[in-house]
Amino acid sequence: MKPTLEDIRAAAEVIRGAVVRTPCEFGQTLSSMAGADLWIKFENQQFTASFKERGALNKLTALQRDGAIVGVVTVSAGNHAQGVAYHAQRLGIPATIVMPRHTPINKVQMTKTLGARVVLEGDDLEAAKLVADRLSDTEGLTPIHPYDDIDVIAGQGTVALEMLDDAPDLGTLAIPIGGGGLISGMAIAAKALRPEIRIIGVEAELYPSMMNALAGKATTRGGLTVAEGIAVKKMGRHTIDIVRKHVDDIVTVSEAAIERAVVRYLEIEKSVAEGAGAAALAAVFSHQALFSGRKVGVVLSGGNIDSRLLASIILRVLYRDGRILRMHIDLSDTPGALAEVASIIGDEDANIIEVVHQRTFSQLSAKGTEIEVVVEIRDEEHGEDLVSALRNAGYAVRLPDHG
Repeated sequence: MKPTLEDIRAAAEVIRGAVVRTPCEFGQTLSSMAGADLWIKFENQQFTASFKERGALNKLTALQRDGAIVGVVTVSAGNHAQGVAYHAQRLGIPATIVMPRHTPINKVQMTKTLGARVVLEGDDLEAAKLVADRLSDTEGLTPIHPYDDIDVIAGQGTVALEMLDDAPDLGTLAIPIGGGGLISGMAIAAKALRPEIRIIGVEAELYPSMMNALAGKATTRGGLTVAEGIAVKKMGRHTIDIVRKHVDDIVTVSEAAIERAVVRYLEIEKSVAEGAGAAALAAVFSHQALFSGRKVGVVLSGGNIDSRLLASIILRVLYRDGRILRMHIDLSDTPGALAEVASIIGDEDANIIEVVHQRTFSQLSAKGTEIEVVVEIRDEEHGEDLVSALRNAGYAVRLPDHG
């Protein structure tokens, strides 16, 4: 069983006025960089900063329509939790969200602020689901699956209706895949309206779970990823069938590519994307042969990212792109020595970000010190000029590998 175009259109009426009709705008600079016409769907502009509100509201409304309910329970460590909590509170439905016990405190607090009861149990989502199942049985709560649910899938499909309404000439849609709810709903809607349109799914390299499921393989990878919103190991029964029938291709993207896409959204579109939200844009730049010369709709699916993680990603990308330089410099441990180095750096128009002295664990004389200096530069050529200036002044400069 799967939702139809009519179900998705009905969902669009259900969410109208309660969920933001987010903009789908042409990205001029990103398009020139990618060699394709890119239209960005900014789902990070939802109240809870994620597309998940669409499916959550459609499901909650369907439950109310079917009769009185004691409450709902679901499992989530992020966006789905907030979508259910927000709209359940609006509709007057008690909501319980089971989150793994190590869920970041900011996500827990936000979900509580939106009116939900939060239960922190289990080491991961699979363990948390067992807790949710128990609560469903003992308290009579109605479970809401985060992605493998017909009403949820229909709600997510409304993203495609809006995109093709705003940009009817789109020939390709790039859509992130976690459990598959978003791409399933969007693919059904898009293929019904435009059978020739190409649907490209995007997974994190560490979690190619849909690719493996379609190939009949067990999920063999995993680990820490900045795209935790699509770090899903187990696909849904409905979503596997829908993706197999309606999705043209699935690609994976590296952690570095995702991080770079996060920074591109921030610098170019002045918009915050979480790792999962930036995955589709990462695919456009990582697999250019699939997208070059085409009109591509890219889903920025969410913008819930921890500020410390965002700061780390920005610095990592600047470093990889040659806009931050890290140097180890030997100098005498005497007054004014550091000032001389700083003066040379300033004369070369570089900006010092960080300086660390290493006296104890150094192979230099006890009268010397090693400093690690991190500077902001324009580009790699600027960095080469700075290093030459320091070496010409008599300083030993070593550059660690970028890694």
